[in-house]
Amino acid sequence: MIAEVIIQSNVKNLNRIFDYKIPSEYEENAIELIGARVLVPFGRMKELREGFIVNIKAETEYQVKEIAKIEERYLDENKINLAKWMSRRYFCNIADCLKLMLPPGTTTKINVNRVKEKNVNFITLKKDPEEIEFDIETGKIKTDKQIRTLRFIIENGDSLVSDIEMFADSSRAVVNTLCKNGYLEIIEKKVERDPFEFKDIKKTEKLKLNDEQQKAFDNICDSMDDMLFSEFLIFGVTGSRKN
Repeated sequence: MIAEVIIQSNVKNLNRIFDYKIPSEYEENAIELIGARVLVPFGRMKELREGFIVNIKAETEYQVKEIAKIEERYLDENKINLAKWMSRRYFCNIADCLKLMLPPGTTTKINVNRVKEKNVNFITLKKDPEEIEFDIETGKIKTDKQIRTLRFIIENGDSLVSDIEMFADSSRAVVNTLCKNGYLEIIEKKVERDPFEFKDIKKTEKLKLNDEQQKAFDNICDSMDDMLFSEFLIFGVTGSRKN
């Protein structure tokens, strides 16, 4: 089975359909892939390109490459047809029109994460807690700051130096000494950062149009239903939801 793919690009020469082979595991339900976002090999480029499946067909006359990855399905056939119509009417790339059909907040860069992963250094125990407690009780570990640091990590697990400094009243120098003496070690961990972690996002309800807004909306819908494609000039102050 072959997928017709629109490559995400504003280059005029790429404003056309490219054929790609559908992976065998998707062939049985291939028709359901129309509107799905995909990553595909393109030309001699090492990086995969992003695109959308706009049609499925049985075969092609070209030698084709296989789709590398199939993502979510964001578009239906009505939106794809609307994008094609917009492209013809306004002389722009289909890819640019398809972007307008995506749900709000959907990025068109699959392999770019705006909130990037972060590598952080954590302090962890290098010896067993029982051995450390024995060294404390026998006086091998003498200073209060070293004892507080070790017991803080025993109780709380891997910790940041900043947390050790704040909650154990210790210092980076103490941590370095304990690392040098074989009690602690520094490990690097990957931390996934959530951009919405501290945001209070409340579910909203659909806004209700007032009488004047409803009248304007109905007139526009009636014109579209009658295939008139009339022009409308909408008056209203900034923030009055004209869009």
